[in-house]
Amino acid sequence: MIVHDVTLPIYTGMPVYKNKPEKQPAFETVTNGHVTETRISLDAHTGTHIDAPLHMDPNGATIETIPIEDLVTPVRLFDLIAVEDGIDAQDLEPLGIQAGEFVLFKTKNSFDEAFNYNFIYLKESAARYLASIGIKGVGIDGLGVERSQPEHPTHRLLFDRGIIVIEGLKLDQVAPGRYLMVAAPLKVRGIDAAPARILLLEES
Repeated sequence: MIVHDVTLPIYTGMPVYKNKPEKQPAFETVTNGHVTETRISLDAHTGTHIDAPLHMDPNGATIETIPIEDLVTPVRLFDLIAVEDGIDAQDLEPLGIQAGEFVLFKTKNSFDEAFNYNFIYLKESAARYLASIGIKGVGIDGLGVERSQPEHPTHRLLFDRGIIVIEGLKLDQVAPGRYLMVAAPLKVRGIDAAPARILLLEES
């Protein structure tokens, strides 16, 4: 079996959303004799992470309500590297996406080494199209699934249909195709997101 780790590493100075200093992870390490211990300060949306509906709805469900069974699932990875600016419905219509599928989108974002304010995102028309199909979930290689859209319609359309949202994938070394995804968020309760270690598995 071939294992593709599509998780961004977490470290001080890593790319974070809009380069906001408060989103940078911090590590406090203390060594006492031969014992070393580190305290981590981490935004829930750091690097590769899974959003919960609470992220956009004050009354929305929290991260622990997403069944782990829905995050260990077959996925289809699509190559959308040719897309400029953002993914719209017309980009998705030829792909043959089916109800109940979990889809991942590989774009130019996977090749960025620093935060790109013009990252490729999922436009409202694309979110509406995916919601109309009734997919299980969607993952993208940007640190956000949308940008520059007042009221965040992409998030809202997806969450309203119970569609899982994964952001911050690193897909530059992975070919389009079908995989088994293992996406394990930190087992935290009552918050709007959680960092996740995400693996794509394929038969060797």
